[in-house]
Amino acid sequence: MIEPCRIIGVLDNGVSGLTPAALAHLQSADLVIGAERTLALFDSVLPAHAERRDLGGQMTGVPVWVAQAREAGRSVVVLATGDPLCHGIASFLVEKLGKQSCEVLPNVSTLQWAFARLGLAWQEAKICSVHSKDAGEWAVGATPKHGLYALLQAARSHDLLAVLTSPDNTPARIARMLTSEGLGEVFQLSVVSGLFQNEEKIVGPLNPSQCVALDCGDPNVVILQRREPRTREILFGLADSAFIQRKPEKGLITKREVRAVSLARMQLRSGSVVWDIGAGSGSVGLEAARLCPQGHVYAIEKNQDDAENAAQNRQQLGITNYTLVNDKAPSGLDQWPDPDAIFVGGSGGELDELIKIALQRLKPGGWLVMNFVTFENLNVALTALGELGAAWDVTQLQASRSQPILHMHRLQAENPVWIVSAQKVKV
Repeated sequence: MIEPCRIIGVLDNGVSGLTPAALAHLQSADLVIGAERTLALFDSVLPAHAERRDLGGQMTGVPVWVAQAREAGRSVVVLATGDPLCHGIASFLVEKLGKQSCEVLPNVSTLQWAFARLGLAWQEAKICSVHSKDAGEWAVGATPKHGLYALLQAARSHDLLAVLTSPDNTPARIARMLTSEGLGEVFQLSVVSGLFQNEEKIVGPLNPSQCVALDCGDPNVVILQRREPRTREILFGLADSAFIQRKPEKGLITKREVRAVSLARMQLRSGSVVWDIGAGSGSVGLEAARLCPQGHVYAIEKNQDDAENAAQNRQQLGITNYTLVNDKAPSGLDQWPDPDAIFVGGSGGELDELIKIALQRLKPGGWLVMNFVTFENLNVALTALGELGAAWDVTQLQASRSQPILHMHRLQAENPVWIVSAQKVKV
């Protein structure tokens, strides 16, 4: 019977941190795979005949090495930090080699040790990893492609986070991101570095704004703890006054009643990708972003003043899954991922072309929702939809709001709006 590949969790306390079973497997291994620094920690207990292989930069080759060695009847050990199934190599190897070909012997994770050093209970912690390729500095409005995006989204929705860092994605870079997103005074940041080394050090807790130039030893773990628990935010139906909007031009904003129906017709899910074309003050796209916490909204607005208002609304509402471009659609839409829903609040005279692009790019089952206040734009839209063979319907919505008059109240009508909802016809 071929022995399984043993994936053993290790720490910088070396042999003293191993269980007797893990040590026995290591002492009898024919092939030991690990990072150069990790291999050096156990050099004294490895058998003389054991082959050592550095996995640095060779991750994709490790399953091949393991498979070839096992076929030759050799016993294989892969060394990984802490718990190999917590953002470690074990899940990758199990996927490539099969569960029956692997045996995982976990250690106490570096995250557990970091919380222990700080004396913090960690059962409520959200575990995040930025231990990947260099993500670069964070830029406000960055998309999910950025390596720090998932961490920022988690920070918006959790009170306690444990972060596995990297030499590139450092505590200082994380602190700069949080500060740029208005969270510099919201969290306390602690760093535990060099666990079990002579240089082991604890920094913090400090505000992230105090850590933007922090220099920490590697490897390290970052712990983020909110100073005050999160407040429960309104997800849907914000008042018009909650948004900065251009005035005195009556405010370029989709009013709450129309916004509510438009968002309902978009049929959003938690992970939806949404396009907001002609974003105006950003009200529809920003509420869509709140309704899609695992998704992302891509917005475009040609007017600079409106785009600036939308950006300020994004900042004050604390929304990060939202990318805003100050340009005229359809410019740049070819760079956006295919959407689950598209909202068109303004077309800049390109309505016919935008409808064609929308129906081409929508994912199966996706919805195109458009708002119109003029007969002319409504006619253009319905003509285009008909020529393209789309399925569509129109809702006319006219709301009236109460207004005081002396010691009484009357109704004041808002402008009527046509809400056009369309889908591709299934072939």
